[in-house]
Amino acid sequence: MTQRLQYVIAGVMLLLATSLTGQRAAKFWWFDAGLKAQYGATSMFNQTVGDSEAWRYDIGTGYSFGGKIGINKGTSGLTIDVMAATGTAQFEDATVPAAVTNTELTYKTLDIYTLYRNNRQLGYVEIGPKFSIMNSAEYTDGAGELMDVTDFYEGNNVNAVLGFGAYFLGSDGAFSGIIGLRFEYGLTDIVNDSGHQSGTPVQDFTLDTGASVTHPVFAGISFELNWGLGYYGKASCGGRSKFIKF
Repeated sequence: MTQRLQYVIAGVMLLLATSLTGQRAAKFWWFDAGLKAQYGATSMFNQTVGDSEAWRYDIGTGYSFGGKIGINKGTSGLTIDVMAATGTAQFEDATVPAAVTNTELTYKTLDIYTLYRNNRQLGYVEIGPKFSIMNSAEYTDGAGELMDVTDFYEGNNVNAVLGFGAYFLGSDGAFSGIIGLRFEYGLTDIVNDSGHQSGTPVQDFTLDTGASVTHPVFAGISFELNWGLGYYGKASCGGRSKFIKF
């Protein structure tokens, strides 16, 4: 991770902390936890591959599931999601004369989200970074041969996340159901030097994929069930602050 990127991440986290502590209208902190799942389109985008006449991108799909914890003050909060994810990237090999041959990359990651969320009028907007840990990556070529390509990828990757949606269950803070859209884009190159030399993500030795950054991408639907844990505030006028369960 470059020093500049570290400064950017530190700045984002500082803005999140400032927003949480600077809400004048908020009178108490409240906490929730939940279960999450998401499904949508996934890929590993590299501009060199995209510009190549030998390869074409197909739409892959992926999913993830896990849990979340929310630390909120008024309408603003910090959500921490931990999710196990599986994604695919599909390509068409146009160099085969007889027919276009499909190839596929399947990758599994552990994703940690730290997102600022603003809740207003039964809807929400969230933004922040996602930190991914690469667990495994497998590539299936046009002949159906499976290759383990985990060593061609960086162990860690940073992504930008933007999401928004609406509450469709609950409104009192004790329980809620949320459905929304989430978009993710890799900020750092997920392919390492060995991978670039091997033409990753398409395993084409004739391509210098190191000439451009490989970005993991996701666009899809997110689903969330939340249970309110309680809030920290004054039980009565003039009383001492304490934690109160919903």
